[in-house]
Amino acid sequence: QVQLVESGGGSVQSGGSLTLSCAASGYTAGTYDMGWFRQAPGKEREGVASISVSGITRYTDTVKGRFTISQDNAKNTLYLQMNSLKPEDTAIYYCAAGVRPWYRALSVDAYTYWGQGTQVTVSS
Repeated sequence: QVQLVESGGGSVQSGGSLTLSCAASGYTAGTYDMGWFRQAPGKEREGVASISVSGITRYTDTVKGRFTISQDNAKNTLYLQMNSLKPEDTAIYYCAAGVRPWYRALSVDAYTYWGQGTQVTVSS
C-alpha cells in the first residue's frame, strides 16, 4: 500500500526558509512521478513543483527561483526546499505520486496517491 507522509512544515517570518520532506513507502523508489501541491484557505489546490521519474523538474511561476524540488531514491524521500518565503505561500502543502504525462506535471488530477499534508504559515 502506497503511503506518503509529509513533514517539515511550520511557521516562519517572511523571507525565511523551510524544507519539507515526504517519506514514501509501499513502492519502489523511481516508480512514480512526484509533486508538491498546496492549498490555501478558500482556494483550490494548486501544483507547486514536480519531478519526473527521469528527474525533470517543473515549477509554477510564483515559486520559480525560490523553491527547489529534489528526491533521494535511496531513502525514497521527496523534498521541497523553500527559500524567500512570502505570506502568500501560506497553505497546507501536500506531496503526491502518480504516473502522468509531462504536460500535466502540475495537474492535481494527474496524481493518484496523496499525503495528509503539512501546514506552512508565513507571517509578514
